[in-house]
Amino acid sequence: MRQVIYAWNYLEWGGAQVHILAIAKEAKNSYDVSVVVPKGTDPQFIKFLKDLEIEVREFQGHAMVQPVNGIRNRIDRRIKKIKSEYSMLKAIEGFDLSKAVVHVDLLPHSSLGALLWLSTRTRVFITSHNAMPPASRWREALWRFKARVISKFPNFNVFCSNAHAGNYFRHQYSAEVGERMKITYTSVDPDQIDNALAAPDARETLRQRFEISESDFVILCVGNFIDRKGRWTYLDAASRITADPELSQIKLLWLTPSLPCEHDMQKVDEYGLGDRFRLVSSSEVGTERQDILMFYRIADAFALPSFVEGLPIALLEAMAMGLPSISTNVFAIPEALIDEETGILIEAGDDEALAGAMVRYYRDLNLRERLAKAGSEHVRHSFVDKEVAKIAIAEYDRVFEELR
Repeated sequence: MRQVIYAWNYLEWGGAQVHILAIAKEAKNSYDVSVVVPKGTDPQFIKFLKDLEIEVREFQGHAMVQPVNGIRNRIDRRIKKIKSEYSMLKAIEGFDLSKAVVHVDLLPHSSLGALLWLSTRTRVFITSHNAMPPASRWREALWRFKARVISKFPNFNVFCSNAHAGNYFRHQYSAEVGERMKITYTSVDPDQIDNALAAPDARETLRQRFEISESDFVILCVGNFIDRKGRWTYLDAASRITADPELSQIKLLWLTPSLPCEHDMQKVDEYGLGDRFRLVSSSEVGTERQDILMFYRIADAFALPSFVEGLPIALLEAMAMGLPSISTNVFAIPEALIDEETGILIEAGDDEALAGAMVRYYRDLNLRERLAKAGSEHVRHSFVDKEVAKIAIAEYDRVFEELR
């Protein structure tokens, strides 16, 4: 039977992996599906895969996704990345690639060699979630050169998970690759959302478990607790709110796949927010994908103050769950969150605006209800996982048909 192999070489999981899961669970109806990941991948995510009856193969070594300082650390990080890519490719080589599609989370600007290796052996797809950040002319020229090199290989194909990324990358690759490029939107599963909303007493149970009063107004963020997600902007806004005694009922949570290092936890403590802010690890919430969705029920509003994003799954899930949402005017976020229509947009890094938007939601029930309803309808109409999966699977089918 034909096979789809999904692969990446880092331990952290987030929106990109949820996006892959949405496609993989539909692809299983037509293909054998396997996932290749590094040893040490979060057991919770491995369980998500096994619950879908997807084969998991592991390899030794992983890349570091967190930024580092110093030349030596950067060199070490680069070496570790190259070694992990080599191990991943060797694991992929263990499959019969003549009957496979490999959908890999690599980009030409940083992993050209690995993509060239794959593209000479099998049909390759990548998904780009956001445009490249602004850079010097020589660096942008280098990125485009690499994109044009890999474009020469007919086995190489590109998905983009939002229109903003698609518009950017169509000018990076050759006209042929750009013409084949499809938008596979980051998406939600309406059935999972409805099941999470239908669970009886979920809000009350969650608030009791995490010692939150029913009278508290809870603002939630979901995602890796990292700089590009705007973690310090979020805490700066929290500081503004906690300084006002009239806002004592506002509490802020951040649900993250893994807790940060000790140094970052110390920095969090220095904010002196006490019980007004809490970092929650997803392992505290549960082991099922549905447990993560259910956790949104604890909140009254959602905020994601990212600096760099494609179209974040956490934002779409929050909106679909009926939470009035706040996010930043960057990359593809405005494709889902339309300012004052389906949510509130602020500029990245503006903690004063973030705090102001949080307070607006706290004080204005009509605003919350209006934007929550419009946001939920917009996501459920435009960002549905089964429809996105059909686009990806049709492309898998196309590349096999072209071999006949």
